[in-house]
This record gives sequence, C-alpha cells and structure tokens, in this order.
Amino acid sequence: MESELSFIFCSIFFSFTLLFCLFSLMIFLLRLKFGCGCEICRAFLNSSWSKEFDNICDWYTHLLRKSTTGTIHIHVLGNTITVNPANVEHILKTRFDNYPKGKPFSVILGDLLGKGIFNVDGDSWKFQRKMASLELGSVSIRLYAFELVKVEIQTRLIPLLSSFSRNGDVLDLQDVFRRFSFDNICKFSFGIDPGCLNLSLPISKLAVAFDVASKLSAERALTVSPIVWKAKKLLNLGSEKQLKEAIKMVDQLAEGMINHRRKMGFANKNDLLSRFMGTIDDDKYLRDIVISFLLAGRDTIASGLTSFFWLLSQHSEVESAIRDELDRVMGPSQELESFESMRELHYLHAALHESMRLFPPVQFDSKFAEKDDVLPDGTFVKSGTRVTYHPYAMGRMERVWGSDSLEFIPDRWLQNGRFVQENPFKYPVFQAGLRVCLGKEMALVEMKCVAVALLRRFNIRIADPVQAPRFVPGLTATIKGGLPVIVEEN
Repeated sequence: MESELSFIFCSIFFSFTLLFCLFSLMIFLLRLKFGCGCEICRAFLNSSWSKEFDNICDWYTHLLRKSTTGTIHIHVLGNTITVNPANVEHILKTRFDNYPKGKPFSVILGDLLGKGIFNVDGDSWKFQRKMASLELGSVSIRLYAFELVKVEIQTRLIPLLSSFSRNGDVLDLQDVFRRFSFDNICKFSFGIDPGCLNLSLPISKLAVAFDVASKLSAERALTVSPIVWKAKKLLNLGSEKQLKEAIKMVDQLAEGMINHRRKMGFANKNDLLSRFMGTIDDDKYLRDIVISFLLAGRDTIASGLTSFFWLLSQHSEVESAIRDELDRVMGPSQELESFESMRELHYLHAALHESMRLFPPVQFDSKFAEKDDVLPDGTFVKSGTRVTYHPYAMGRMERVWGSDSLEFIPDRWLQNGRFVQENPFKYPVFQAGLRVCLGKEMALVEMKCVAVALLRRFNIRIADPVQAPRFVPGLTATIKGGLPVIVEEN
C-alpha cells in the first residue's frame, strides 16, 4: 500500500512538473511572438542571418561593427555583447565582483563540470584558483608538462605524420591535434595515457564521451530559453538523454582513475590529480576539478593549432619567416630544447598570438550582472542580464586593431624584433583580470613545440586551399569537417 501511494504521489508530481514546463514554454513562445519585434531578434529567431553568414559569430561581428559604441543587445536572449576594450576591463577587472559566471551559466554546464574552477564563483573559485596557481606556477610542474609534450611529439606525432607522408594519404590535422592534446592533458591531469595518437588511431571511450558531453552542454546555451532543455532533461529525451549517457561514461572513467590512483599511491606523482589529492579528500570534487582542466587543456590547444596551420597555408611568407627564425635560433638541430628556449622564438610567438587574434579558441565568454550597472560606453546593464565580451569579433574590429584588422600580420606584435604583449583587455583570448588563464604560458609552449617539430620536418598543405574554416557550435571553436591536409617530409 505504501509503495502504491509513493508511486501515485511521484506520478502526480511528475505530471504537475511537466505541465508547468509546458505552460512556461508556451508563455515564453507567446512573449517571443508578441514581444520584442526588433530586426535583430527576428533574424535570430528565424535564422535569416544564416543566409549571409556561415557562423553566428560572423553575424555578431557584422552587428558590432555597425554599432557606434561597439555594444549590442540581443533582447530575445537577454544578452548584451561588446567589443569595447574599456567595457571588457570594466567587466573583468573594475567591477569583477558584479560580473560572476552566474547561476544560469553554472546550471548549463553543471552536469559536466560540476563545481570545477570554470563553473563556480566566490569562495570555491578562490580556493581552486589559489591551489591551481601554486601548482601550475611551479617550475617542476612546467618541466613535467614540457617533457610530456616532447615525448608525445617524438614518439607519436612525428611518426604518424611520417607514415601519412610515405603513403600520400590525406590526414585530418584537426583530428590529429585533438588526439595529441587529449593524450597530453590526460597524462598531465590524471597520470594516464589513452594512446589516442598511436599509429592505429584508436578510439578512446573517454574522448568520445567527453566530446559528446562538451558539444551537447554547449548546445544548451544556444536554445532560446533554458525551459527547452530543462523540459527535455526532465523527460530524458533527445539530446538531454545523450548528454546524460555521455556524462555517466565520463563519471565512471574518472571515478576509476581516481580509485586507481588512491590504490597505487600519489605522494610522489606529478600529475594534477595526484597533487590535488594531497589537499582534497572528496572524490566528486576531485573529479570536477580535473575534468575542468581536461576541458581547458584539450580543446583549446587543438583549436589554436588547427587555425594556426590553416593560416600558415594561406601565408607562405609567414611560414618562411618562422623557418628562418628556427634556423637562426636553434641551428641545424631538430630536437626540441628547453622550456626556457621556447621564449626566444619571438616571431613564432607573435604568429601564434596573431592567429588566435583572428581565430580565438574560445570565441566569446559570458558573465551575468548581479546588480544594475552602466558600462564605460554608457550602456545600461540591468541586474540578471547576460553580458558577453567577444574576442572573435574584437579581432575583426577596425576600431580596435586598425584598418588591417582582417589581415594576418605577426609583425604587429613585434618591436625591434622582440615580442611585445598587447593590452589584455584589447586581446582577451586568455581572459584577463582576476580570471586570466593560469595555463597560458604552458599552452603557448606546447603550441610552439608542435609548430617547431612539424615545420622543421614537414611541408603541410591544405587539401582544399580555397575552403575557408566553418565553425560548429561548441565550448571551443571547431572547424566543421576537420582540416584535411597533405603531408610531405622535407
């Protein structure tokens, strides 16, 4: 009798919840239809922008160029978007306290990232930030990361490209970089080697589950209302059912890794999981922290390298200049030298920054205003508004980068042959202010190591050189259809 009552109660509760979601969705759709009738909102709702632009970020760029302040508002999304460096500094530094990640963002990514550093605010963020800063800033961890990269390049990346060079086969360079960075970040974060870049190019269950979870989590943010994906989650339908299954796989594999490390001991290990285990006993919290680093260290590196090599294929003069610098600085040796020596490659450093100016791995980032505010350009921001700064669009703004903003010119970063860093609020590719990326230096060294190794050994040509990159929605920029290349050994 008791079990029957429980079943009836659960059924009634589920029915009322479903009705509430459907009612809320109906109200929302009616509000859309009879509410804001501006041209931008209509274009977003009926996707008419896609007739002219391949990527929604290109449409936003177009709108932001036309704005006198460099700021627009997408009413239907409750989203204020800006490319004004003064606004970016205001959001990320001056009024940092008023622009946290916010609950809407943490809910969207909560199932995947949990309470990891990229999905929390307040004391939890401060604790993880301090802990990560101590670890990632140490000389030993940087040397450890550098050695991991060297080994992956020497034993897997170079042999794989050599194999394709001999056979004359077309290779998806984006897939290769994703495998390369996944191997590295798994070894760095968990102390395990998934072997994704072995010559057989095996499929990793963790990599597949992680890709699906990242993609579907990002798609939540693209819905016109959170009611849509929340209703699907409640009913366990479609993409939400897939997401649940993918995250379950990620959780199981992460749990297995944590249990294995506890059994084997972690006192003398250098991977992040082992280092964090000395401070944190909560396995769920450990999982959230390490999965966040997995996301940051895998997709961003792969995205940055993919765009970089596509740009080199379009600018042979830049490729030649990088090779000249490598000959001048490194001599005839093809071996990667020390972590510190990578800093002497000023032109390569500039070329990577210029590449990410045009194709940032994270195309935009959002915060949520806690209180009413006014941005430096005079834009009023109501409490609860989503506020987005847009590195992809910023890199294409004449008002920010000059009349040659659309051109790939590494020299804009050099003075007397030496790299000079730009204002981070003009170039927020690695964020800026208090949330600036802690792994920035290690990421740049990893990318330079790959560039050095490949440019000294291979000529890499795009299979279809006239095809411009088309990006698909995601937490990081991914080229639709990959980057097919033909590889020739020097």
